[in-house]
Amino acid sequence: MARFLVVLDVDSTLIENEVIELLAERAGSLAEVSAITFRAMNGELDFEESLRSRVATLRGLPESVFAAVGAQVVVTEGVTAMIAGIQSAGGRVGVVSGGFHEVVDPVASRLGLNYWRANRLEVVDGRLTGDLTGPIIDAAAKASTLREWAEDFGVPLSQTVAVGDGANDLPMMAITGLAVGFDAKAPVRDEANVIMDRRDLSQLLPLLGLRG
Repeated sequence: MARFLVVLDVDSTLIENEVIELLAERAGSLAEVSAITFRAMNGELDFEESLRSRVATLRGLPESVFAAVGAQVVVTEGVTAMIAGIQSAGGRVGVVSGGFHEVVDPVASRLGLNYWRANRLEVVDGRLTGDLTGPIIDAAAKASTLREWAEDFGVPLSQTVAVGDGANDLPMMAITGLAVGFDAKAPVRDEANVIMDRRDLSQLLPLLGLRG
């Protein structure tokens, strides 16, 4: 049986939330940030530019906001069954996110993911600066990350699966063996091999011949 590497987006895919919006709610910039997120996910704005403008609105939030927002995160239905099914068949599961390590790390650890990568928010003297630190995880970085993890795992790209919902997932989906649009925005619906509109990630298992 083929071993699969499954790489998922995080916000609105692995989890039900958009973490940047949870943070923005606490910064009083939710309306502005939601509007930018909507346009970015539909491919109307450059992802890095949209990310930086949204993060700028978070300036001054205390570092303690990460734990508070982390407590609001809801994992999408079927995630634990999906991970268990793939890993028990010898596969691996990773997430690559345009969101933030500070919130992704605890979720990824708890779920027992094999790989994860995200952006990092800059904190100075216990407060967010409104800037990012380290490499930006944009659409191109998502695709190169999937390649890197496939190489690390020793599987060809034909045995990789990408699951996402927004325009920044498209380059990753273009190089994968199977591209799954999960409750996806318009640009992804046009490109994905499979569309899933029911928000239950255990639906991936029968697609991979692992159940049902």
